[in-house]
Amino acid sequence: MTRIIASLAEISAGYDALFCDLWGCLHNGKQPFAAAVAALQAFRTQGGKVCLMTNAPRPNQYVIRQLDRMGVPRDCWDLVVSSGDAAQDAMFDGAVGRRLWHIGTEKDLGFFTDVPDEHRDATPVVRVPLEEAEGIVASGPFDELHETPEDYRERFLAARDRGLPMLCANPDIVVDLGETRIYCAGALAEYYESMGGKALYFGKPHAPIYDRARRLMGLGPDARYLAVGDGIATDIKGAEAQGIDSIFVTGGLAADAFGSDVEQPDAVLLREWLAVQQRAPTFAIGRLR
Repeated sequence: MTRIIASLAEISAGYDALFCDLWGCLHNGKQPFAAAVAALQAFRTQGGKVCLMTNAPRPNQYVIRQLDRMGVPRDCWDLVVSSGDAAQDAMFDGAVGRRLWHIGTEKDLGFFTDVPDEHRDATPVVRVPLEEAEGIVASGPFDELHETPEDYRERFLAARDRGLPMLCANPDIVVDLGETRIYCAGALAEYYESMGGKALYFGKPHAPIYDRARRLMGLGPDARYLAVGDGIATDIKGAEAQGIDSIFVTGGLAADAFGSDVEQPDAVLLREWLAVQQRAPTFAIGRLR
């Protein structure tokens, strides 16, 4: 049964490392949550390691720059691992071909242009129009503030009929940018699959991003990991698949389901909601603190 906690400090002594989500847990897309920053700083002070694990479709250096611009202090984390990192490896390995139609914004172009050292000698990847593509990379809608997956129906039907595989660089369905909810690449991939198209995923809840994070953290085989996130289908599902404990942040994406007090989720509502989701996080907390 999921235990509601008031702070990370209640349980932190039992863990060596955190996989902490960003949007909805550490920040809201515009500014950091002070209490969450303090909680991560305290965890590191007691000797723990913090990996910020995000389904952002950009390589980690771009995520770090965004965190710096928002004012997230660097002393609250040890490393950043993104869905973009894991998906980029697959793209340069040729998982969906070399001539690719990219769905996404200009801010995601580093996914193509910032080639990791291990792929410098690989056959180049070229961005082309849909009509010339042998595969698709989705990092998000072209217009993330206004478009929905249904806006891509005709193009996706054409892509499906040609058998084009889609590499999804961000498995998230939606995120909240301040008070605005926007669709992510995961929503596009899900819609494409509903039409009979094929999509490949590398971020949470799928194994590649966790494998990469563990490798970079360099902890021993007996390290005790804890995942923190507000995505029941990404953060919590991924933790369960990895066999690690988790904290579900109820005040994020699903905040409206647990009562009027974001900081204090209603235990009965939480239990009923989790039963419907068929998920059992180890802990739950209103906001990370």
